[in-house]
Amino acid sequence: MVKKDTGFQIIAQLIMMILCILVIFPLALLIMSSISPEADIVKSGYSLIPRSLDFSAYKYIFGEGSIFHSYFITIAVTLTGTVVGVIMTTMISYTLTVPGLPGKGFISFYVLFTMLFSGGLVPSYMMWSNIFHIKNTVFALLIPSLLCNSFHILITRSYFQNNIPKEILESARMDGMTEFGIFFKIVLPLSVPIIATIGFMKALMYWNDWTNSLYYITDKRLVGIQALLNNMLTNAQYLAKSMDASMIVTDAASIPSLTLRMAIAVVGMLPMIILYPFFQKYYMKGLTVGAVKG
Repeated sequence: MVKKDTGFQIIAQLIMMILCILVIFPLALLIMSSISPEADIVKSGYSLIPRSLDFSAYKYIFGEGSIFHSYFITIAVTLTGTVVGVIMTTMISYTLTVPGLPGKGFISFYVLFTMLFSGGLVPSYMMWSNIFHIKNTVFALLIPSLLCNSFHILITRSYFQNNIPKEILESARMDGMTEFGIFFKIVLPLSVPIIATIGFMKALMYWNDWTNSLYYITDKRLVGIQALLNNMLTNAQYLAKSMDASMIVTDAASIPSLTLRMAIAVVGMLPMIILYPFFQKYYMKGLTVGAVKG
């Protein structure tokens, strides 16, 4: 039995090592390509070991003076949206678990319906721009389609139903505790895994969002980091295509194209990669424990 278990562990560890290599290899190739000379990539292709180091792509990115301001905008929006979004999601999810709540069935149907169907881009744009007037405001980066997500509500509700003992909640109600007291003093302290999971998912959504900047923001002072990087790439590609043949020979190094794509990907995802290890244990536990049990 011991030999069989040892053999299984060796095979499992080998499989996990192979999977880790398959995950790390593209990331390493991305980083190495971002600091490789453009001419080497064009001539020899991508390589894990660059012949020489060239940071012209990063110089091009950080040469844009507004990038640090865009970082600040995205960080502020991500933190605010994540905190407010988690509070709204947990409160709605807990409300749907309260027994005897009037209209609970309608609210559940409303949450599920909005997860499956939406009005579309044009009606949404008209509503947020003409009725709520959030265009060219920071609220345009916070509210549309990101602040409260139906999927997050459903998995949080499932976590509350399956992992918080009903006896504790009933005892608290019998002792005269209000629903707000139960929520803040009992439910939230017992729900750290799902809160961390939902929080990281919302933070990732806010950090990677560039469409709201594209749709609702024309003021450059409010453009987020993802939208700014996307504009940089679009401008660089346009300039590279519009150059004459003589100009391409002389100015190819000043406007990198291939390495710029890699550098933009690194700059955009690096903060989330740094944060993920701190949330991983809660992220996995929140998703698996909060799943619907058969």
